Amino acid sequence: MTKATGGESVTLDLLKEKTAEFAKERNWDQFHSPRNLLLALVGEVGELSEIFQWRGEVAKGLSDWKEEDKVHLGEELSDVLLYLVRLSDICGIDLGKAALRKVGLNAIKYPAAGKGSSEQT
Repeated sequence: MTKATGGESVTLDLLKEKTAEFAKERNWDQFHSPRNLLLALVGEVGELSEIFQWRGEVAKGLSDWKEEDKVHLGEELSDVLLYLVRLSDICGIDLGKAALRKVGLNAIKYPAAGKGSSEQT
């Protein structure tokens, strides 16, 4: 198995491989139905939301946050990402390709300034 260390880039394929291996080693595949993974993902999004709940607007880069708060945020963001990667794998969706396709569709729907409307919906 490939390991990402140091300055190496982490790919969705590597995360997919790692999450699948993690689940298999623990015999969790039996619990990883699309519905169960989606509900777990929603729960993790809730935990992520709690971090921001009473902070008001937050500056980019989180310059006024404590390091421990940034670490906690990274953990919750990671939980969301890992469940999303696992869900896409179980559903047979190539998440990277789907995301790139969606970026292309959004570019058509929301053309850059000067090329059409800049409204977002």
